[in-house]
Order: sequence, then C-alpha cells, then structure tokens
Amino acid sequence: MKTGFDNEKYLKEQTAEILDRVRKFNNKLYLEFGGKLCYDYHAARVLPGYDPNVKIKLLQELKEKVEIILCIFAGDIEKGRIRGDFGITYDIATLKLMDDLRKWNLDVTAVLITRFDSQPLSVKFKNKLERRGIKVYTHGVIKGYPVDTDAIVSDEGLGKNEYIPTKKPIVIITAPGPGSGKLATCFSQMYHDHKKGMHSGYAKFETFPIWNLPLKHPVNIAYEAATADILDFNLVDPFHLSAYNKVSVNYNRDVESFPILAKILQKILGESAYKSPTDMGVNRVGFGIIDDEIVQEAAKQEIIRRFLRYNCEYFQGIENEKTVEKAKKIMEELGLKPEGRGVVLPARKAADDAEKKGKGNKGVFCGAAIQLPDGRMITGKNSPLMHAASSLVINAIKALSNIPDGILLLSPNLLSCIAKMKEGILGAESESLSLDEALTALSISAATNHTAEIALKELEKLRGCEVHMTHIPTPGDEAGLKRLGVNLTTDANFSSANLFVI
Repeated sequence: MKTGFDNEKYLKEQTAEILDRVRKFNNKLYLEFGGKLCYDYHAARVLPGYDPNVKIKLLQELKEKVEIILCIFAGDIEKGRIRGDFGITYDIATLKLMDDLRKWNLDVTAVLITRFDSQPLSVKFKNKLERRGIKVYTHGVIKGYPVDTDAIVSDEGLGKNEYIPTKKPIVIITAPGPGSGKLATCFSQMYHDHKKGMHSGYAKFETFPIWNLPLKHPVNIAYEAATADILDFNLVDPFHLSAYNKVSVNYNRDVESFPILAKILQKILGESAYKSPTDMGVNRVGFGIIDDEIVQEAAKQEIIRRFLRYNCEYFQGIENEKTVEKAKKIMEELGLKPEGRGVVLPARKAADDAEKKGKGNKGVFCGAAIQLPDGRMITGKNSPLMHAASSLVINAIKALSNIPDGILLLSPNLLSCIAKMKEGILGAESESLSLDEALTALSISAATNHTAEIALKELEKLRGCEVHMTHIPTPGDEAGLKRLGVNLTTDANFSSANLFVI
C-alpha cells in the first residue's frame, strides 16, 4: 500500500487554519463541515495515507473549543434517502454518526430537522430522539431562500427559526450528506447572535475540490465523478481570480451561490468578510500531498470505481442514465477503461473458467477477484456450495495464512447441516452459502479447527483491498463485503434470473 499523503502534516495545518479563522470572528465561528465527518472513504481512496477519521482527530484536539450540531433534511427522512457507503438511510446514518462521535468522547449538542413541516416520519424521528434525551430543534422553509435576501435576513425569515444555544467558540454544523440545510443553519445562528450583539462568523471546512491543485488534476476530477449523481462540476473561481489575480478551483454550486451568500453575510454582519467562495473555505488538504504520482493514480482508480458503481445502480433502477453518461465521459476524458482496474479482468476470467467447467449446467456463473496487500491476485467463483464472494474470501485468507488449497476450512458435516437447514427447514431455493453465512460458518469451525482459527485472524488484512465481481452481489454477499471494508466494484449483471433474491 503506497502512501501519497501526510496525514499528520495536514492535521497540523488544518487545525492552525481553523484557530486563525476563529480569532478573526471574535472567538465565535460556525464551521460548516462539507463532506463526511466520519469515515471519509472517498478521501482515503484518492489520497493514500489519508485517515478516514482525521476530522474526528482534529475535533478531539480542539475538544475544549468545539460543540456539534447535526442537521438532517425532513425530506430525506420521508424519502428514505440512502447513504451509499453504508447502505443505510439518512435518519439511521444520523443515529450512527452520534454513536460514532460518542466513541471518540464527542457529544452532539443538538439535532436540527430542517425544512420541517410536521411530516409523519420526521415527527416520529424527532420523538425517538427526544425520548432518548437528545435535544431536537426544527426549522421551517424560509420564504424566498436563497434569492430574496431582504426576506431571508429578517425576523420573518432567519428570525423565525429556533435558536440553538451554544457556549463554545467553534460550532460544527454537520450532516449525514449534502442538501441537509447546513448553510442556512449557520446563517440562522449568526442572525440571532447579531440581534443579541454577538459578532459571530462563518467558514466552511472543505476537502474537495482541492483549490490549489489544477482544475484537471485527477483528484479534482475524481470529485466530479463522486458527485455525478448531483451533476456537480469544478471550475476556476472567477471571484478569487478577480480579487487576487490567482487561480483557484471551486465547484459550481459554491460559485453560483456566492453573490447571494456574500449579500446575506453583508446584511447580517454589516460587511462580507470574504471576496470569493475559496476565501470561505478552510482547506489545507493540498499541502498534505507528498507524492503526486501516487495520488494521481489512486484518483484515476476511484474514477473507474465510480463509473462501475453508477452503471450497476442504473441497472438496479437506483440511478438515472444521465449520471452514468457523465461518469463515463469523465472516465473517457482521462483515457480510462473499466479494465484499467486491476481486479476486473481476473474476476471475468474466473467466471469464464467456471462456465467452461460447468458447461451444460443451468444457472449463472459468477467470478470474483481480490488484490491482497502484498499485490497477489486471488480469485473465486460460485459453486453449489458457495457464492463467488464466499469462495473469494475463503481463498484469500487461505493465501494469507499459507494454507494449501487441499486443506478445508469448513467441515463437510457443517456445510451439510447448513444446506439441510436452508433448503429443508427455511425453504431456500439454493443451499449455496452467501458470504455472511460463510463467515458465520467459519467462526463456528474456528472453535474446533485450529487451521480455521488461524485463517479467521487474517480477515482484518482484507480491509481496504480492491475487489471486483462479475455480478451484482446478493444482500448476504454485499453485507459481508461491507463489514470486511473492501473497495468493491461489480459488472452490471444479475446473479440470478429471479427478480426476488435474498
């Protein structure tokens, strides 16, 4: 695993920049956190060496100066919007984020439900939190937001929103995903502060795009690929160029909204502290890059991963054709193809080998491949006993443990008992083990089989490894692969002709 990013250097620079920004606003700053607060795997993939939880470490260093407000859009609760990296809805992601923060001894001051209008599921979510002792606030729709600044910056606009009392100099405004109302929350808090004679300020904690990298740098292009579903694109910040005669990179939504945001800030503060959207951001991530070649290659791999993911989601009815087309165009601009991802061709070959071996048999032949930390390529394929994902993981941990192929990790008696239960008792159509089932069987075997016990300990080494499958995984395979923490992509093929798969 090559490293192209210095995490400690970044942490030091970003912390110093935040503290400097707080001083500029009389020791009260509302800091909007763009991107993910915890488990920022996109950043870790495109910047090898980046700690997915570096933002949490930063907050721990500033713990005495920081408190946290979590925003969630009522519409996302109602629609059941999914956070893709965990496969959970935004309301559940909010609960998980609070639990994660507690593990790092960071408490959430309050949860804010934005654009709240007593929607049924949002009311239920609010009740659930309040009955667990969590403070919940609600903000309604602000008439004229974000265009009508006179209506917004008034007692009938921002002034109608509930004020959330805070005591510490840095208030982190974060959310489970984009479009959650973080910026409006910052403005609302500032409006109330200034009515009380407190001169608080605003800044945005940014990671991507990286303002001091070239516009067409693969890391910045990878951000476009990651946001292809919301059609974001990068551009040179024209306001920064005009004010300072310096080129910096920003993205369309911040550039488009800056004139309005600057006007709102001016109405609240009496003057705008910023001349460009780049000025608003606190972003030192570019200074943590120590090997640009490694980072560029990692970003290109992420672009391929994004295309493969969107393509599968399109076939599953989740994503639209425009998103796939944009992701494909981005990939083609850099001369990239799915086969440029190292695990793709070995996985397809494994599926072809399975089909040749099982010629004449009915069913779909699936292949999978994983690249181990030492560079070795391991493959697996489906069989009457196991799904391709199960076969792949078993083969991978045997390779890591130097266990010969002929030695079984799962006893035939155990597999026979599971098969009888699945088909005879539970009425399943196939006795073949999904990855979730195979991992459970492996842990049971480890109690009496020392070889299985040795292999089981190697599972943690699979975290962060690249995996490709020729077919969309079943729910049991997908759940197992998520728990292992691998970087999974798949071809847009279904693993069964059945419409309902468990």
